[in-house]
Amino acid sequence: MDRMRAIECQALGAVDSLTLVERPLPEPGSGEVRVRVTAVGLNFFDTLMIAGRYQVRPELPFSPGGEFVGVVDAVGAGVSAPAPGTRVIAYPGYGACREAIVVPASSAVAIPDGIADEAAAGLLITYGTTLHALKDRAAMKPGETLAILGASGGVGLAAIEIGKIMGATVVACASSAEKLQLCADQGADTLIDYSKDDLKTALKAASETGIDVVYDPVGGDMTEAALRALGWKGRLLVIGFASGTIPKLPLNLTLVKGCSVHGVFWGRFMEEEPEAFAENTRQLVAWCEEGRLKPHINAVLPLEKTVDGLKLLAERKARGKVIIKI
Repeated sequence: MDRMRAIECQALGAVDSLTLVERPLPEPGSGEVRVRVTAVGLNFFDTLMIAGRYQVRPELPFSPGGEFVGVVDAVGAGVSAPAPGTRVIAYPGYGACREAIVVPASSAVAIPDGIADEAAAGLLITYGTTLHALKDRAAMKPGETLAILGASGGVGLAAIEIGKIMGATVVACASSAEKLQLCADQGADTLIDYSKDDLKTALKAASETGIDVVYDPVGGDMTEAALRALGWKGRLLVIGFASGTIPKLPLNLTLVKGCSVHGVFWGRFMEEEPEAFAENTRQLVAWCEEGRLKPHINAVLPLEKTVDGLKLLAERKARGKVIIKI
């Protein structure tokens, strides 16, 4: 077979404009491997990239899909590992919504067969971002209180799981009883419905000494409310802006609380600190294989239904990971 199917963005705009096309099978160059993709993890930033509103702007046409699992079926010159037949996960940033993809051999991480495709495809970005945030940026310690905004989304649920593994008391914040029930099922200790309760007041009530770490993928007005609920030497983790609004913070709060604001850019971390990235990835794979991480899958869809999966994310209807199974 020398042809493959691919979902492509051929013009920036709404996700409805994506098309299913047939393309030549790519050949790996020096230092590269070709992987037959078996599953792809979709993420909210895919929708921003398609709209031209993300910091990364690929040349058109491009395929969405920043993380995937598959099997190596060809290698380029100079590649000794991973060998053909090796099952791998990788983070190309975009381009994975297709039947085959070429990536640098160094970026393809071998994984055991015991981890299902659906779990493996959604392991790198949400869990990788979260472990980097809590471990490397916040240096969170057992016994600390972790508050998670937008806790029922993909990264939010990952933060609940990893927060519990790291020994934190987890406060899940979401906008409905249904979403909060999902957070409780994932192990959250305290639940806050910010569609009904004042977020700052509820967060302050959740910890006598103030919140130690806030994990914020939402932005907007909630960021300042959460910052005001931090305790002494608390840490605010800036993950993203799903609300569509980038907040402006009163920095006097960082002075009087002795607290800090930490940006979390997992993609840059992967480039700047490859050894630390590899260590974190090995830890995630081990936790998953041990059954300590159990990614919550919202939907598994075929390649031709990629638009439907992206709409779940764009409309903020996803409760956990959206996976494209090829």
